[in-house]
Amino acid sequence: MRHLMSPLDFTTEELDRLFDLANDIENHPAKYAHTCDSRILATCFYEPSTRTRLSFESAMTRLGGRVIGFADATSSSAAKGESVSDTIRVISGYADICAMRHPKEGAPMVAAEKSGIPVINAGDGGHQHPTQTLTDLLTIRSLKGRLGDFTIGLCGDLKFGRTVHSLINALIRYENIRFVFISPEELRVPDYITDMLKEKEIPFQEVIRLENVMPQLDLLYMTRVQKERFFNEEDYVRLKDFYILNADKMSLAKKDMLVLHPLPRVNEISVEVDSDPRAVYFRQAKYGVYVRMALILTLLELVP
Repeated sequence: MRHLMSPLDFTTEELDRLFDLANDIENHPAKYAHTCDSRILATCFYEPSTRTRLSFESAMTRLGGRVIGFADATSSSAAKGESVSDTIRVISGYADICAMRHPKEGAPMVAAEKSGIPVINAGDGGHQHPTQTLTDLLTIRSLKGRLGDFTIGLCGDLKFGRTVHSLINALIRYENIRFVFISPEELRVPDYITDMLKEKEIPFQEVIRLENVMPQLDLLYMTRVQKERFFNEEDYVRLKDFYILNADKMSLAKKDMLVLHPLPRVNEISVEVDSDPRAVYFRQAKYGVYVRMALILTLLELVP
């Protein structure tokens, strides 16, 4: 039995097979419509989610399976004090696979240690968000044709953003990646990440102004400033509008640069950018269903 706690749980060769499967699902959906007949996915979400939870549910439904679960901790026995360990033991008797989101870092790992079914980390605190990273990698590979040999700018909340941390750790395994970190001083990428990049001699730069680096980017990964990660309202209000991507800034970019965003968007990307063919964040969300379908099949060992 295998779990997914981090994107690094899969080798790059295994990721290639996973992405090939996701692309085949995209192109031949009918082929996979009954591969999970009689199988059940449990979605155990201890904090709010729209895209991740619904994309997991869509993925399992499209595979012919069924879904049970809860959408926040107050509607589960966690509200009565039940531990994650006990919950997953019970869920293991009800479902065949579980996707878990939890505000505490490491909670899905605790669940995996006690589980009788595969557990997928659907996000734990500010730590990891592996299925979003798989979505990001599939999007890049599908639209750029490669996972390597590009400069990627990551903009916004680089301190608390788990999607950013997961993506960086996944991309360093590919060749000729150059990072540009774009953030205010207060939201810079953590030292452990920059120290790791220095140790591995992977080029990166840290800047404050997005405009200054737009012409050199092949990919721009925008993120929102996350209100839920701040300890006080004042800091959030001061930083939430620090970066807003608009048509003027897009005019500085390469003709084939792609803009990604894990969503939800607040106001960091102007709606005028949505009509730009380089804006692929809604396509990215759709790729999230295909990659989660491929992941479910892989972990359940049901790949045709």
